[in-house]
Amino acid sequence: MEETESRQYQRMIGTPVWKLTLMLGFPTTVSMLITNIYNMADTFYVSKISVSASGATGIVFALMAVLQAFGFMFGHGAGSNISRLLGAKQIERARVFTSTSVFLALVTGVLIGTSGLIFPEQFMRILGSTDTILADAKIYGMFILISAPAMTVGCVLNNILRYEGEANFAMLGLCMGGILNLFLDPLLIFKCQLGIAGAGLSTAISQYLSTAVLLFPFWRKKTVTTISFRFVSKDIADIKNIILTGLPSLARQGLNSVSTAVLNLKAAAFGDAAVAAMSIVGRCANLLFSFALGIAQGFQPVCAFNFGAGKKERVTKATYFTLLFGVGVMGVLCVACDFFAFEIIRLFRDEESILQAGVSAFHWMCRTLFILPVSAVGSMLFQSIGKKGYALFISVMQSGLISIPLMLVLPRFWGISGIWMAQPLAYLTAGVVTVPIIFHFFKYKLT
Repeated sequence: MEETESRQYQRMIGTPVWKLTLMLGFPTTVSMLITNIYNMADTFYVSKISVSASGATGIVFALMAVLQAFGFMFGHGAGSNISRLLGAKQIERARVFTSTSVFLALVTGVLIGTSGLIFPEQFMRILGSTDTILADAKIYGMFILISAPAMTVGCVLNNILRYEGEANFAMLGLCMGGILNLFLDPLLIFKCQLGIAGAGLSTAISQYLSTAVLLFPFWRKKTVTTISFRFVSKDIADIKNIILTGLPSLARQGLNSVSTAVLNLKAAAFGDAAVAAMSIVGRCANLLFSFALGIAQGFQPVCAFNFGAGKKERVTKATYFTLLFGVGVMGVLCVACDFFAFEIIRLFRDEESILQAGVSAFHWMCRTLFILPVSAVGSMLFQSIGKKGYALFISVMQSGLISIPLMLVLPRFWGISGIWMAQPLAYLTAGVVTVPIIFHFFKYKLT
């Protein structure tokens, strides 16, 4: 264990920051791509069932975002502390944050899953379901609620592994679950003729397998920190620290979920085709952004570990590299997807109503999404070094503070086009506001 600790410490403070960021970011990018691909697989295969089933995936995606919001809150809240503590060589304290966050995630997942199974119709309607989509949304959502504990705990384990610098283990867990889902979807939906229930069952099985694989390195003592009930903290200050540090992640994911629900509700006024179109565009945009976000998440442990070790200049270099790399990659991808927007949307559905709505929405997304890495990296930077106020402000601005009011106002003037414009304009605004905040912090605050 001491040899593992020493080797990991030297790697995190001695490897050039651009190289270390890419080393840790590559497996994270692969993980995110696989995760988004199997989310898109659900959308793709379910869209072959019916328009209402396709719309149900968008509704349940908001539910998954809620579960992930809590998972990321506990995972990032603990991970930021763990990485800084490991940088400061406080191993025992780091283990307390690992075990406590896993326990909190498990309890939260059980509570949300149980509540949703007791009140399924209320849950789906809150998330934006229409009467025609409700039946499919309840079926699909039931399996997601059953897998809620695996989703929340899996998010925590994934983030702890990344913050320790063990991104390869995190990649293995997520990829195995994702690949299994890709095979199970067509088998259960079409071969076993389970329809949308097959898509939900496939996701649930894959989530539990993924979480089991993520637990494996802790069980085999391949990590510096460990999971044990004896390390679960009873000190309210530790729990408060995890929640407050992870609050930007909860705000980001939670507001994304609220934003998706508002988007579904506003789109529902224009029919099920509009809801289905936004479901497809949302999955495509997430896949697109995962290329840049994966590298940005590789930056998090580099930033937190070196901040804890007192290597402030490495934090600055890593931030600027990640910003330039993320915007550059997203710029190239956005241009390509904007050019082939019609062909991409037609892969899912070929109804004229869905194509017209989906292509228009995807054009708006592609022409502004390139700037999203700016606010994402800004939020991750401040969360990783424990600057909770900065991180929270950027997170809520990026995720819903701007987009939700725009969704409520713009359709009054531009109809359905106002819905497509809201989120892209929010990304653009958040990026423009974040740039001076980062420069000001590095010039006057980083001490």
